[in-house]
Amino acid sequence: MSPAIFVLTLAFAEPSSVTVAKDGSANFVTVQAAVDSLPEGGVIRIRAGLYEEKVTISASNIQLRGLGSSPKDVVLSWNLNATAAGGTFKSASTTVTGDDFYAENLTFENTYSRTHPLQEGSQAVALRITGDRAVFRKVRFLGHQDTLYATTAGCMSDEPGCKPARQYFADCYVEGNVDYIFGDAVALFDNCEIHSLPNKMIAITAQSRHRAAQDSGYVFYKCRLTAEDSVENVYLGRPWRAYAKVIFIDTYMGAEIAPAGWLEWEHDGKPSLPTTFLSDYRSRGPGAVKGRERNSRAVTLSVREAAEYQPKVFLKGDDNWDPTKVK
Repeated sequence: MSPAIFVLTLAFAEPSSVTVAKDGSANFVTVQAAVDSLPEGGVIRIRAGLYEEKVTISASNIQLRGLGSSPKDVVLSWNLNATAAGGTFKSASTTVTGDDFYAENLTFENTYSRTHPLQEGSQAVALRITGDRAVFRKVRFLGHQDTLYATTAGCMSDEPGCKPARQYFADCYVEGNVDYIFGDAVALFDNCEIHSLPNKMIAITAQSRHRAAQDSGYVFYKCRLTAEDSVENVYLGRPWRAYAKVIFIDTYMGAEIAPAGWLEWEHDGKPSLPTTFLSDYRSRGPGAVKGRERNSRAVTLSVREAAEYQPKVFLKGDDNWDPTKVK
C-alpha cells in the first residue's frame, strides 16, 4: 500500500465502536470499561439494563448510544451526595469533561435523595458536563437537588478570558427540585420536558454567569414545564451568581409556576436580581404571567432579540457549530 493510499484510508476510517451488555454477551459489562478502551474517542453502544457505576469520561469524541426501545431501558445510575463525596461536583454519577460528547436514548440518574429524602447535604448530581459542543438527544436526567450540572471547566471565578462550553439538549427530560439545572454553560434545551418534584423550595435553574459580558446562559426553547400533582410555587430560577442569565422562549408553563417567576439569592449581602438577565418570551399555559413582579427584573425581548436564542444562533460560537445537525 502506497503512503498516499494509507493516509486516505485513515481519513475515512470509521470511529471505533464497542458494545456494553450486563450479561457478558458483548465487548464489556460496564460502561466505564468501554470508555477506558477508547482513549481517542469512539461509539459505545449500550444494551438495555441498569448500570450501577460511577462513570468518568475525559476523552473527546465519545458517543453513548442506548440500544433500548426508549431512554428508560438503559440507565447509568449511582447513589452519592455532596457530603459523602466531598463536594457537589464530586457527587456526579457521570462526569464528562471531554469535548464533542454525544448521548442518546438513555438515562443518567443519581438515586441519593430517593433513598435519603429531606436530608442535609442532599446535592446529588446525575450528570456533570463541562465539555464543549456536547449534544444530548432523548436523554433523561433523574435526581432531586442539583440533578444536571451544565457548566464549564475553569470558569467558576470572576477572572475574564474563560470561554463557556456549549451544550445542546434536544427532546430530553429533566426532573428535580432544588436548583436542578445549574452551572455556567451556554446551554439550550430544545423541546424538553422540565419536571419539578416536591420540596419546600423549588427552583428549576441556578445559572452562574459571573460577569455581564460573559458568554454564558441557559435557554429553554419550546419546552414544557410540568410537575407532580402536589407541587406548587415553582420558581423559574434563582441566580447562583449575580449575573445569571436564563431565558424561556415559546414554553408551556404549568399552574405550579410562581407568579413572581424568579427568586432572589443574595451574594456578599447584596441582591442579585437587579444584575441578572431573566426572561420568558411568548410563554403559554396557566403558569405564564405577563409582566412578572417588579423585583424579578424580567427582561422583555423583542422579536428580533428572541431570534438570537434559536439553537443555530445561540450555540454557533466562533466555529459556526450547528448542533441540530449532529446525530
